[in-house]
Amino acid sequence: MKLGLSLGYWGAGPDPKAPELVDTAERLGFDSVWTAEAYGSDALTPLAWLGSRTSRLRLGTSIVQLSARTPVATAMAAMTMDHLSGGRFVLGIGASGPQVVEGWYAQPYPKPLARTREYVAILRATMDREVVRFDGEHYQIPHPGGAGLGKPLRSTIHPLRRIPILLAAEGPKNVAMAAEIADGWLPLFYSPYDDKRYRESLETGFARRAEGAGDRANFEVNCPVTVQIDDDVEAAADRIRPMLALYIGGMGARGANFHYEVFARMGYEAECASIQELYLGGRKDEAIASVPLSLVEKVALIGPKEKIAEEWPAWRDSLITTMLIGGSADTLRTMAEIAL
Repeated sequence: MKLGLSLGYWGAGPDPKAPELVDTAERLGFDSVWTAEAYGSDALTPLAWLGSRTSRLRLGTSIVQLSARTPVATAMAAMTMDHLSGGRFVLGIGASGPQVVEGWYAQPYPKPLARTREYVAILRATMDREVVRFDGEHYQIPHPGGAGLGKPLRSTIHPLRRIPILLAAEGPKNVAMAAEIADGWLPLFYSPYDDKRYRESLETGFARRAEGAGDRANFEVNCPVTVQIDDDVEAAADRIRPMLALYIGGMGARGANFHYEVFARMGYEAECASIQELYLGGRKDEAIASVPLSLVEKVALIGPKEKIAEEWPAWRDSLITTMLIGGSADTLRTMAEIAL
């Protein structure tokens, strides 16, 4: 398994330690560095800025939001980044959720799988330098209204190579679609202890994969995993519980929270219902405190270095090809020592 550096998206502003982390990751032999976006910092600008410091690391987005840009705008950015980096760019995309898509990007959210499928088809056509015409349910190129003067166009720049497209996915159908149409999968809250179920979803997608859609042997599974090194396991878990409570309890409404469903499928349906009830009821501290330690340990590496080393084989032997980790330079060094 390879290691990647996950920088995520900014809080109130940029992390002043990010340049040091990128330098450390490259020096330690990490494979890649990844940025993200939600409704603050974008993914591409920090990746270009920090990526200019590197000569070897692959530069990935985990993720670019589909609704933030038209498909051709994303393809333009991807080809530009790939040229500037000498063929090191990896395009990770995802549909996000209805709160962000409709509340921030002012785009409709329904039918995210169908919308993603159309988006990827347009990305491929654009990056293959086809004259882009598309008549789908969600995207029409040229625009069918307006001035009526739209003309199908071909990208002026030539792609440096076939850029890998990775899909963020959590549910079984979405995971299967990643295996069907993409070059890789970006899980969220993946557990190696549920590896069999994820492999089954991927196999469903691979069975539908079109001829010429790319080499299955090179399919990537690049997974962000939170690492907290601490002699006190509960203290380490406490640094992760607020994030898990937010995603399980506060991301979306009742019945429309995909993160909730991930943990429910892991066997924590009753706990998820309680966390959500507390969180949406304004009792966030209680929601955070009610996240079980066993749930944290399903999706994160926490505790003393020795405990993490003992748990490492379960992750190493899973279907993950690259583990994306964040944290301090010391955390990167410790994980490099354990994994590499």
